[in-house]
Amino acid sequence: MTPEQAFAEMVAQGDIATDKLAECASRWPNKVFVHYGEDGVQLTFAQFADMTDRFAGGLLAAGVKPGDAVSVLTRNSLVSALAMFGIWRAGCLFAPINFNFKGPQLSYQLADTKPAALVTDPAFLEILTEAADACPPRLVIHTPKSGDHDHTGATFPPAFNNVALLDFAALCAHRDKAPPVSPGPFDLANIVYTSGTTGPSKGVLQNFRWINQYTFFLRAFASEDDVIYCDLPLYHVGGAFALLARAVWKGNTVGLWDRFSPTQFWERIAEVGASYAILLDVMTPWLLGAPPSDRDRANTLSMVHMQPLPPNHHEVATRFGIDFVTAGFGQTESGNPFVGAIDELGDEDGVPEGLRKSHSKQAIRALCEKLGVLVVDGATKLPTGFMGRPSPLLEVAILDEDDNRCAPGVVGQLGIRPRFPGLLLQEYFKKPEATLKTFRNLWFHTGDACAELPDGSGVYRFVDRMGGFFRVRGENVSSFEVEALISRHPKVQATAALPIPAAEGSEDDIVAFVQPVAGESPSEDEIREHARAVMPRYMIPKHIRFVEALPVTPTNKVEKYKLKQQIAKELGL
Repeated sequence: MTPEQAFAEMVAQGDIATDKLAECASRWPNKVFVHYGEDGVQLTFAQFADMTDRFAGGLLAAGVKPGDAVSVLTRNSLVSALAMFGIWRAGCLFAPINFNFKGPQLSYQLADTKPAALVTDPAFLEILTEAADACPPRLVIHTPKSGDHDHTGATFPPAFNNVALLDFAALCAHRDKAPPVSPGPFDLANIVYTSGTTGPSKGVLQNFRWINQYTFFLRAFASEDDVIYCDLPLYHVGGAFALLARAVWKGNTVGLWDRFSPTQFWERIAEVGASYAILLDVMTPWLLGAPPSDRDRANTLSMVHMQPLPPNHHEVATRFGIDFVTAGFGQTESGNPFVGAIDELGDEDGVPEGLRKSHSKQAIRALCEKLGVLVVDGATKLPTGFMGRPSPLLEVAILDEDDNRCAPGVVGQLGIRPRFPGLLLQEYFKKPEATLKTFRNLWFHTGDACAELPDGSGVYRFVDRMGGFFRVRGENVSSFEVEALISRHPKVQATAALPIPAAEGSEDDIVAFVQPVAGESPSEDEIREHARAVMPRYMIPKHIRFVEALPVTPTNKVEKYKLKQQIAKELGL
């Protein structure tokens, strides 16, 4: 498929997620769109569309204007899903917040976004009180009912910080729907924050065509009968768009849960009859760790996306009867620039007779051929970090320090250019200097070290993150933010954070080297107590070491390689 053909096909399928939802509600009004497994709630396409139309009307009636940002801070995935589509229907920007944030991180994102409203629930009352100065003029409160899985009895006070308090359920039943206005492909849809290595997190402005580009190849293999399983948080693009939003292009049912559960994973797959899921690297050791059973293949799952692709992908697929594994490269800024499919079981059918929801294996192979998607045999030894081949919608290059193209086999920074308008981020929110720097020399610089294989196959592999990113429990973590938050402790002069290989999987554990203020001797317990108060659990370093002084270069840059050698020797890495 040529780039022009791929682009024409993508545009023909429609750019606007809310328009696609309306089409589904018209075509399949009684088909279940969302099965919320936490509380056993099911909403059809017609019900979901009606609630989001009314939610949008309620926002507008409360004074929120098209073009405003509306933030979402809740663990409840159904609330997040309704809010996301409702925010889009109001012509506003969906601005999700990581529900693990607290203190400085939460205050920073609220102050930076300046949302017109925040959708939240009583579980966040305490941390919102701490961030009161940054709270928006309206809070939309979801109050769980007795019997709901997230019901605690807690409620918001009648008055909070002099802001307007709106009831989430009441907005979803508002008497007036939003007017039928359809945005254009280049209209802004989201502000999604991504970790920064040399400063605070940056808000990534995405338009509706970005969502279409990101999900195009992810949804390309789906039939109308496929059921998508989603346990990823909806503050990330993977959960919000790759799993939930993409479903409205094909009319798929989505099984929605708030978080991953290794003990309930297969029960959930059976409950909703899921045929598709995303498995993060941290999930596979838990699934493989369960005792083998004759029932391992008695499931409906036929395709999973694994990113990064773990070395044991074939073991996972053969044990659980997964026909295809897809791999690629996903990013908040660039979407989905690579795609590759692994035919794990050959002529063997992994889905038991009568349970298949997806296309047949032959049909999926034909779709791959039509779309020009590389298909490799699952028994083939693939290079570490296999990403497949570039999407025809985007041009990619491996760049050296001067932005010259590297030869195949040479590791450099992945650079990306859109072949057509609107396919990458529009800009970093309120950070023009960062935008210009990232797009220097007409390449978007991803900050990731990659390489093209030297065998002429056109396949690329991911090598490592550049510039101080770690990957911990499925989250991108910035060394800058870890260091800045620990260094807020009054007894800490400076901090250096660095990654080491995690005990399980191919992700990272964090090590923090702490230089105390002269004359102070903080304990590890003090630092950990401080860390628990100011950062999410996944950011808290696994190892903390104290040093009299951090090693630095003549220009006062911390020599982290020396610290890495020190901890590697100590831990026997």
